[in-house]
Amino acid sequence: MFFIEAILPLSLPKTFTYSVSESEFQFIKKGMRVMVPFGKNKMYTALVVDLHQIPPTLYEAKEIHQILDEKPVVNEFQMAHWKWISSYYMCNIGDVYRGALPSALILESETLLSQKSGAFVDESQLSDDEFLIYEALQHQSSLKVNDVMGILNKKKVFPVIQQLISKNILHLEEEVVEEYKPKLVKYIRLHENYSSEEKLIQLLDELKGAKQKDLVLQYFQLTAQEKKPISVKQLLSVSSSTSNSIKSLVDKSVFEEYYIQEDRVNFDANKKEQNLILSGAQQQAFDEIKTSFETKEVSLLHGVTSSGKTEIYIKLIEEFLKHNKQILYLLPEIALTTQLVSRLTAYFGNKVAVFHSKYSNNERVEVWNQVLSNSEKAQIVIGARSALFLPFSNLGFVIVDEEHEPTFKQQDPAPRYHARDAAIVLANSHQAKVLLGSATPSIETYYNAHSGKYGLIEINERFGKAPLPEIELVDLKDAYFRKKMKGHFSLKMIDAMTEALSLGEQIILFQNRRGFSPVLECMTCGNVPQCPNCDVSLTYHKFKNQLRCHYCGHSIAKPTNCHVCSSVDLTTKGFGTEQIELELAELFPTKNIKRMDQDTTRGKYSFERIIDSFKNREIDILVGTQMLAKGLDFDNVSLVGIMNADTMLYYPDFRAFERSFQMMTQVAGRAGRSDKKGKVIIQTYNPLHSIIQQVTLNRYDEMYKEQLYERKIYNYPPFYKLIRLTLKHRDFEKLKEGAMWLYQVASQNLDIPVLGPEEPAISRIRNEYIRTIMIKIPQSKPLGTTKKTIQKILNSFDVIPQYRTIKVTVNVDFY
Repeated sequence: MFFIEAILPLSLPKTFTYSVSESEFQFIKKGMRVMVPFGKNKMYTALVVDLHQIPPTLYEAKEIHQILDEKPVVNEFQMAHWKWISSYYMCNIGDVYRGALPSALILESETLLSQKSGAFVDESQLSDDEFLIYEALQHQSSLKVNDVMGILNKKKVFPVIQQLISKNILHLEEEVVEEYKPKLVKYIRLHENYSSEEKLIQLLDELKGAKQKDLVLQYFQLTAQEKKPISVKQLLSVSSSTSNSIKSLVDKSVFEEYYIQEDRVNFDANKKEQNLILSGAQQQAFDEIKTSFETKEVSLLHGVTSSGKTEIYIKLIEEFLKHNKQILYLLPEIALTTQLVSRLTAYFGNKVAVFHSKYSNNERVEVWNQVLSNSEKAQIVIGARSALFLPFSNLGFVIVDEEHEPTFKQQDPAPRYHARDAAIVLANSHQAKVLLGSATPSIETYYNAHSGKYGLIEINERFGKAPLPEIELVDLKDAYFRKKMKGHFSLKMIDAMTEALSLGEQIILFQNRRGFSPVLECMTCGNVPQCPNCDVSLTYHKFKNQLRCHYCGHSIAKPTNCHVCSSVDLTTKGFGTEQIELELAELFPTKNIKRMDQDTTRGKYSFERIIDSFKNREIDILVGTQMLAKGLDFDNVSLVGIMNADTMLYYPDFRAFERSFQMMTQVAGRAGRSDKKGKVIIQTYNPLHSIIQQVTLNRYDEMYKEQLYERKIYNYPPFYKLIRLTLKHRDFEKLKEGAMWLYQVASQNLDIPVLGPEEPAISRIRNEYIRTIMIKIPQSKPLGTTKKTIQKILNSFDVIPQYRTIKVTVNVDFY
């Protein structure tokens, strides 16, 4: 008897055993995918992690359905890394597998319905719904369950399908489809009859139409210049003719068409020969990094905004490329990858591959295969946090840029990993070096660098000795009192904007809230429309003229009168990016104003569109949320405005001050990035607040010492590790009881601080009530055993019948 152990892409903590024949056992290797039956009639793509000859004791092993790969798609490094993620972040190995592989590689059975052949159907006996499905099957051989939902226009279609199966009209087939198709590009070449010169001259004489003659001549010109195959698209763009003329030449067998399989993402076009010359400060930092790598595995590069960190990265990448190593470059935000890709491909051309969630399935599989085969085309991989899971076999260097960004932490669904920490562990298994870069490092990283765990390299001047922007504070209390406000803009801000625009410079405005305004209030009775499913007020979106909940997506049309007292006196409180955009349109009617937030960047290339048109100076003023705070680089921005700095400061989170400092410093760093001195205006009700003062004077060290001191007193990271348990259930009383039980058992079994059960600020989302419990683990306690104890407590919680329906999620290092 021969068996394999396989991971299924389901949220299950263990692997499953399947039986295989001897020949399959010889062929299968760890890391291959196999199709396996699971449950009554579902098929899943499972991943082989082990081969053995021990039959399972608790169940009879089923046979596998088929083997999907000829060679492994996942390597040993990855499997070890997945195990680490699943144990450290306390999630199931199945979740990690599902999160790690591009979804095109994990196929689930798409249930197909087809008509039984030769069955007699009495159409008069069918109900309307059944007849619609039957009719559809006369036109096509099979339907997916999703198609049936579309035809009947309702969600619950299974009863109808069951009826048709029982009447012997339909049968189900669970079929697996391969999704990945290589992109084929149409090329063109001269027919071999015309290979000699006489034939060519004869051909040109024979061609009557001027267009066709022109096409053939253009083709010759291109072949002389290019020395490589000519694609139809290329020929059409050079000559001003249509595809019809090419088609008629193909019909006359002057040209032949043929196809070449081409990669979807090709960067050769961007490559330019460039020699990078580092400035003195950069060169010094570069040398220090190399020295620190001799003794330390991880180093932190702490350089002020716009100090030219990217150039140093490029130089380091060159060093590692000489040794034929793979390089992983992690970025916090997809918006950043678009800018960086163009900078890196300018140096490395087609060695750069990009991997993030806005890419289509096929593009992601392509990058996966290139990394797996250690191909030239993917020696440098740029990506958001998911790029961490690619099958590297020869990783030499990992860069984590803007390492302080909260977006590196995955929140939902599991695995809830932190890309920076997971990358350090991954690099360690490959014996690779890691460089963390940031102008405002997170306090934990800076603490590690100061305590000697990481190397520390600092750059204190901007590239090209550009001056740091001058930061001006506007006291909103005073401005409102002296009537020096116009809408949400202080007169100082308007003056600065007018001046910048008159010089033809660009402006970025930052407001960390999308929509028009967060609250719509009745002035007569004070009623505020609430979301029926969540514990929040609805946000007003003016462009769609509706009120929306940002948590569950519930929306209603904007009411004309109050739903409680029918008064028509409704007013908006607070302001979001939409409102600023409208106010700007009144203040500067001739200027081009755009906003960049979640509502305007939903498509695959929407980031590129906005960033490119801003870089090409088509947009004068860009309004945006925190997407703008990331390390984007625009050389013509001279003014940055922060509309209200207080919204970030008073957020109920132990990192609120650290985050506010980072965000304001990063936004301010977008100003004056070339030789101009930039200006930043921060509007606040509390200009004397220590954090705002530290941003103004650019005192990172002061902020770090203050925050570290507070964290030590109140038992927060880096001195304690935090684990947050979130419980959700629709029944308030049951949740309250369950949370209390969990809290009491945890505090009895763990001799460390357990806090809770607490209602979070938003205590109900999508009709589920929420409670949280926080566990603090001091540095002196062993992490592994504590986590095992917590896992045991959760397992026993799961066995209690009345609490089984309560959803518990574990979030390790949730900050």
